[in-house]
Amino acid sequence: MISDRRKIGNFGEQLACDFLKKKKYKIIERNFQNKFGEIDLITRDRNQLVFVEVKLKENKDFGLPEEEFTFYKKKKLKRVINSYFIEKKNKEENWRVDLIAIEFDKNTEPLIRHHQSVEI
Repeated sequence: MISDRRKIGNFGEQLACDFLKKKKYKIIERNFQNKFGEIDLITRDRNQLVFVEVKLKENKDFGLPEEEFTFYKKKKLKRVINSYFIEKKNKEENWRVDLIAIEFDKNTEPLIRHHQSVEI
């Protein structure tokens, strides 16, 4: 059985995919997982590989979705990305990390902010 948290996560990732496709990104993989963690989306923006972290918040009571991209999450994501390159035997040198922050309220359209080349 899928948890409500996972359903919300899937919803946010689908919104992010649709948003990025409109910007001509190619979706390569969703929810890449290994023992180090998970990468929400792996995409290609022209000649650059892009690892995308998606953060969705249903309300602003406890801050913005961007605030969920913590030092710990960045450190963990870096480990997963490094292991991705090893696992896929990929020597890609041209890559970056983007953050998609989504504010969602059931009464309004989702507000999506795309932060390119975030530091991890």
